[in-house]
Amino acid sequence: MKTLWVDAGNGAAGDMLLAALIDAGADLEAVRTGLRGLAVEPIDVAVSQVRRHGLRAVHADVRAPRSDVSRNLADVTAILTAAALPDEARAFALAVFERLARAEARVHGVTLSEIHFHEVGALDAIADVTGCALALHDLRLLGSAVRVVSPVAAGSGVVRAAHGPLPVPVPAVLELLTEAGAPLRTHSAAMELCTPTGAALLATLATDWGPAPDCVPRATGTGAGRADPEGHPNVLRVLIGEAADAPGWSAAEMRRVDTTVDDLDPRLWPDVLEALRTAGAADAWCTPALMRKGRPGQVLSVLVDPDRLDAVCRVIFAETTSLGVRVSPVERRFLRRDQVTVPVAGGVTVAVKRGLLEGEVVTAQPEYDDVRAAAERTGRPVREVLAEARAAARDLA
Repeated sequence: MKTLWVDAGNGAAGDMLLAALIDAGADLEAVRTGLRGLAVEPIDVAVSQVRRHGLRAVHADVRAPRSDVSRNLADVTAILTAAALPDEARAFALAVFERLARAEARVHGVTLSEIHFHEVGALDAIADVTGCALALHDLRLLGSAVRVVSPVAAGSGVVRAAHGPLPVPVPAVLELLTEAGAPLRTHSAAMELCTPTGAALLATLATDWGPAPDCVPRATGTGAGRADPEGHPNVLRVLIGEAADAPGWSAAEMRRVDTTVDDLDPRLWPDVLEALRTAGAADAWCTPALMRKGRPGQVLSVLVDPDRLDAVCRVIFAETTSLGVRVSPVERRFLRRDQVTVPVAGGVTVAVKRGLLEGEVVTAQPEYDDVRAAAERTGRPVREVLAEARAAARDLA
């Protein structure tokens, strides 16, 4: 199985990831041909060898004319849907822009339809996202590949954006990394290290976060940012390999926390479960129990990484009437997973989470909110849209 590790310890931007993938062997002409097929102003990419902090790297220069066209998510979706792109590459690019739009909508407190991309919808961002999608497809790193991203350095300071000065990390970057559960890495550089486009690409790309996975290395690539600061190498690295022999799932040592409660207002349980997940729980659930003297109660159970155990216990004590918890070591085994975006009848797209066993899709679960919205827009039954989205996700390589 193909594996990819992205070292974002010095930050990430779309052009840096594109350059690193090209340096690792992605076909530049395939990328350029795909970009020229987009129904936008002429776009091209040129690459050059540069040095950053004494290290050799590749710089990707997106060449596009200045444009006053303001594009929203529907515009970008239409451009990508109409283009002659490989299905995997198109689905990945659509997912990146939808993720980016959701983050911007939450940050600004507006609906998706009200988001008009500024930096995000500019031609260079369309080129970065689509170019990365094409490069990943050429390297066979979409679909069932294992894709791990390191902790992400976001930077600090202030950056000037379309809405004026913004603190670094900018709100959209924090929203994207938070939604994806991405670990952050502290960094001494007082500059923007991770852009919104870079964060959206990493969040969509990652099937896991952490150090390089067990693999046999086959290729490496180093992509350079525009700046060459004295304090650190402004580069993003990728490692491409073949997975070593291993079972079709991953395993992790975790902790299970249980407590039995019989005197909590039942209306509070949904909020308790959500607070636990926000605190870092991998899962949290309640099981009905019959208590002393026949009283109804609930056994609250939480699955959590050891380093988030104290945070979870704090939520239990603060949000419930529990006076004590039981903590047990457990091993969690879980499938590798990814998320794809698939079109359904009516031109609407639906996000689908997939579970992969030895490279084969064994489960596909559409995002219900997306399905319900698609059903409302098309006038079709929800069950039909669910079935169509699930089938399309299984058919996508």
